[in-house]
Parts: sequence; C-alpha cells; structure tokens
Amino acid sequence: MGITILLLLICFFASVLGSVCGIGGGVIIKPVLDAFHVMDVAAISFLSGCTVLSMTTYSVIKGKLGGQSHVEAHTGLPLALGAAIGGIVGKWMFSYIASLSPDKDQVGAIQAACLLAITVGTLVYTVCKEKVKTLHVTNVFACACIGLLLGVMSSFLGIGGGPINLVVLFFFFSMPTKVAAENSLYIIFFSQITSLVSSLVTRSVPDFQVFHLVLMVAGGITGGIVGHAANKRIKDKTVDKLFIGLMALIICINMYNIYRFTK
Repeated sequence: MGITILLLLICFFASVLGSVCGIGGGVIIKPVLDAFHVMDVAAISFLSGCTVLSMTTYSVIKGKLGGQSHVEAHTGLPLALGAAIGGIVGKWMFSYIASLSPDKDQVGAIQAACLLAITVGTLVYTVCKEKVKTLHVTNVFACACIGLLLGVMSSFLGIGGGPINLVVLFFFFSMPTKVAAENSLYIIFFSQITSLVSSLVTRSVPDFQVFHLVLMVAGGITGGIVGHAANKRIKDKTVDKLFIGLMALIICINMYNIYRFTK
C-alpha cells in the first residue's frame, strides 16, 4: 500500500510541475524513485518514460484540439523528427551500457551524474539568461540535429526531456518561457513514443508490475490535466521561479543518488 500511494503521488505532482514548466515530469520522477529505491534502475527508467509519454500525449492533443498550440511547423516538426530518432539511439545507448556491467547501481550512478551535470548547467543558464544573447535558428537540418541530441538525452536518462529542452529552446530559438514549455512537451512526446516502440520491438522491456505502470500513468495523465490548466493562469516570471526551485531540488536529489549508488 505504501509503494502504491508513493508512486501515485510522485507521478501526479511531478506531472503537474512538469506540465507547467515544460520539463515533462520525468526529470523529477526518475531521480526521486531512484532515491526511494522502490525498484531497479531499468524498471524506473522505463516506467518513468511511459508516465511522461502519457502526460505529454494529453498536453499535446489538448493543445492541438483546443487551437492553442504554439508549436511552429517549420521548427517544431524537424525538432520532433530528430527527437524521434534520438529516442531510439538513446534507448540503444542505455541498453548497451547496462549490458557492460552486471551491477545495475553503476548504471544508475552514470545516469545520476549525467543528470546532475545537465541540471547544474541548466540552473546556471536560467539564472543568467537575461545576459545571454540568443539565436534564431531556422535551418531545417540544424533543427533536426538539435532534436536528435535532445531525444538521445531524453531516452538515455529516462527523464522524458527535462530542463535541457528548455535551455536549448531558449538559446537556439529565443522562445519565451511558456512557448518553450509547449515545444518541449512536443519534443518529449516524439522521443518517448519511439523509445517505447524500440523497447517493444527489441523485447528489452524490463520486469515490472503492471499495476505500478497503471498507477504511474494515471498519476501522469491527471497531473498533466491539472498542470495544463494551471499553466494558463501562471505568469512567465512565476514559471521561471518555479523552474529554478525545481532545479535546485533535483540537484540535491541527484547528489544523494550518486552517493547511494557508489557507496
């Protein structure tokens, strides 16, 4: 019962925050579940990805049907296609590294270290972004390459996309906070769906309890609904402050996870 409630609450609140900030929720779900050590690293990565996919699916469809989408086709489509390919590459990278070591904690430590580095960089950029001169990338090939990189990191880390998506969208495309958040969820949707299909096709789905998957997906969808509604009422500056607070919290959790996995 304890694990059941824990999974539901973590996925719900992570998806609310992830939907508001455009980080997908996985960047919260993955390290928090690692910290609680409720299941092995591979299962957490897979279930976190599925939860993020469910939340982003709702957000993307809701935005499209409601005519409120700010995803521009000339940049959003190549970004998404690149992320889709990156999702497959990232999944292969995770499986390859996991096969090199029988100690699953080592894989967890590598993921935590990578996520820590990305989160620290993201926090520094976010705090200083007013002083940074941004770009306006429009080249289709460049957009696809950027999407590919984001998809690889998204799938390999099992976080959906996380904070790195926002930094990239801020810097390369000069997007305002809420527009970047929506585009980030769009990218996450494509990278995670190809990552899931890759796992099914290659039969590399880890062992897990189906009930846990149902709970986490339910929490993800419900959180996505609440987060989507909240996003409309929150100002960009408030989203920025919430994002910075989350990054600081995630940094602390990943530092703990690196210690736990390597001790």
